[in-house]
Amino acid sequence: MGEHHVKKVLGNLEAGGAAQKYATIKKAASEYTISELCKLFGVSRSGYYAYLKRQNMDRDKPLKELIQAVYKKYDGKYGYRQIQLFLLQDHGVWVNHKKVLRLMQEMRLRSRVRRKHRYYYAASKGGRVTENVLQRNIEADAPNQKWVTDVTQYRVVDTWLYLSAIKDLFNSEIVAYHMGVRNDNQLVLRTFEKAFEKTKDVTGLIVHSDQGFQYTSYAYHDMLPKVGAQISMSRRGNCYDNASMESFFSHLKTEGLYPYDIRSMDGTKAN
Repeated sequence: MGEHHVKKVLGNLEAGGAAQKYATIKKAASEYTISELCKLFGVSRSGYYAYLKRQNMDRDKPLKELIQAVYKKYDGKYGYRQIQLFLLQDHGVWVNHKKVLRLMQEMRLRSRVRRKHRYYYAASKGGRVTENVLQRNIEADAPNQKWVTDVTQYRVVDTWLYLSAIKDLFNSEIVAYHMGVRNDNQLVLRTFEKAFEKTKDVTGLIVHSDQGFQYTSYAYHDMLPKVGAQISMSRRGNCYDNASMESFFSHLKTEGLYPYDIRSMDGTKAN
């Protein structure tokens, strides 16, 4: 590669400061080698690569500031998964959870509340799995159009308590809930019995869940169609559609349970 040819293509090699030279090298990198360009412009390769690194860091600056603001808004209580959800819910910004984690690690932001152990239950053998009817369309025009449901757990001394809840996506109301010391089909079925006692007409209702064994059971799949409801399920590894329910559980534990020394089931219900 001749210097005369490069000058003809790129112009005056001495013009501008280091930043301008690095920018020109970046533009020409597809045509010439970095070593040759750096030599012609009189700059070091390490300086050029440091420039690229700074550019990449600067590109994430607005997002970092937004993450910092969300973290501060919620008093540092939440980790990257919840911050990812708040970015979407509060600001309409979708960011991959791995990137949120990386940026929070770079900023040394961590949840002040220790994350409790979570159990994951596979679909029951021979159970039923349905398609995702919700398909990320979490908006509802009226009550009882779209419900989301899930089960979570909380440890009290040496006992695990299980909470099944149903949330209406129209107004985020908790339609019904049920607590017990056993995570079984009856925990979920009893929750829906309470919901249907409260809401008589649910024809056309979409009920969305994950593929937990309670929601793939024959009893669950027999119950909902009988009242005119349609079953919807997230595919494995995709929790977006059920994020609203997980958000409720996270708020409940972080603000209503974790800060207190609860030693009985009655104490859990009271909180």
